[in-house]
Amino acid sequence: MTIAPSLSEPSPEQGSDIRWTTVVVPVGALGAGVRADQLEQALAAGAHAIALDAGSTDSGPAYLATGKSKYSRDSLKADLSILVAAQSRWKLPLLIGSCGTSGCDVALDATRDIVVEIAAELGIAPRIAVLRSELDPALVKARNAQGRIRPLPPLGALEEATIEACEHIVALMGPEPYIAALQAGADIVLGGRTTDTAVIAAVPLMRGAGAGPAWHAGKIAECGGQCTTNPIDGGVVIRVGSDAFEIAPMSDANRCTPFTVSEHMLYENNDPHLLYEPGGVLHVEACRYEAIDERRVRATGSRFEPAPYTMKLEGAANGPFQTIMIVGITAPEVMGSVEVFLQRMQAALDERTRRVLGLEADAFDISLRPYGWNAVTGTPVESGFIPRELGLMLVATAATQDLATRIAKTANPYFFHFPLTMGMELPSYGFPFSPAEIERGRSYEFLLNHIVEVEDGHELVRSEWADLTKGAAHG
Repeated sequence: MTIAPSLSEPSPEQGSDIRWTTVVVPVGALGAGVRADQLEQALAAGAHAIALDAGSTDSGPAYLATGKSKYSRDSLKADLSILVAAQSRWKLPLLIGSCGTSGCDVALDATRDIVVEIAAELGIAPRIAVLRSELDPALVKARNAQGRIRPLPPLGALEEATIEACEHIVALMGPEPYIAALQAGADIVLGGRTTDTAVIAAVPLMRGAGAGPAWHAGKIAECGGQCTTNPIDGGVVIRVGSDAFEIAPMSDANRCTPFTVSEHMLYENNDPHLLYEPGGVLHVEACRYEAIDERRVRATGSRFEPAPYTMKLEGAANGPFQTIMIVGITAPEVMGSVEVFLQRMQAALDERTRRVLGLEADAFDISLRPYGWNAVTGTPVESGFIPRELGLMLVATAATQDLATRIAKTANPYFFHFPLTMGMELPSYGFPFSPAEIERGRSYEFLLNHIVEVEDGHELVRSEWADLTKGAAHG
């Protein structure tokens, strides 16, 4: 790899850094596809750890509410098989944050079980630390009563009923529990919900890297190749020192540039100059990004300002049930008056549902999603725009699956044959499935977007060690 020459420990005359830490981030999310050849090449060039994220709230609240992973068990095992084998071969720590997408205990246990299974298949017995950050509702209520929980916009003060409604509540960990696990001898650290940045910054911080460069490198590398010119071509390697970090893609065919690296501070971040983490704030307003060569970038000037320790809380609840129907519309008269058509259909569907099923307005919801119009943005469409065709989805929402489906079936004749103007010949719109109604199941909702004040990064985290000889875990 082109990065190889930069991974050796520098001599004092090479700069102010006397110790560099190299971390391989093989993919942006566990289960998305680790490239074994690229990982082997990166580790052969020299590294101190493998670290990656496995979770996110990007895909909505279902994964926290249910405890199920976004990716299939097959995808997770495929990636973990490569990573666990590499850890054993190279004797480097492997850190994985936010296991099972949500990082709740059920999801974390599922990931641990896969790792234990792989270890048995490989005939190895790594020391596996399991870090839990799911919280008991009683604990959350107590912290709330003490005034130690504050809302983040746009939510307000936390009510006990909201806490009780959550299926799972997690607190986002910082790097401290990972560092403690490694210092206690862990080969593999499986973390519950963790900030994407912390799991990558942990080893550099443990080895004495500058806090600014470590946190900044973690932020840039959190999504693997997202900070490269070809985001789907493998992961990245970061090299962190006392006052700078370097980053390069794992793939020889890929590149990092000052633009691709610096722009990642905009990703999932309100302010490209600030990043709020559990124990402080990363400042990069004075950072300078420079190309070392065609593939590598060096960043200097990052600064981490310590602050009272807080952990973000996430909580998700079960919601009502939904049934959907889909049609495709090409009728010219509808295409020329989409907004009027949607307004008239919405009114007709609501009125028919109330009349036929005898429901009050607050007992159901019918939502029309016009793809090809404004279903994604929800914003007004430019005057004069006429789509060639429209994909219209109806979402019926109610307290039970049976009622949601009855609503969809009641709406069926209007949804498939509603004319733009009453009195005209009834049209027929294209429906892709028979039966037309598709039971989507339960919906879910995020209820918590708050922070809790803690003494340090260990206070709300429980550590366990997986016992490979018994297939269990002990504290």
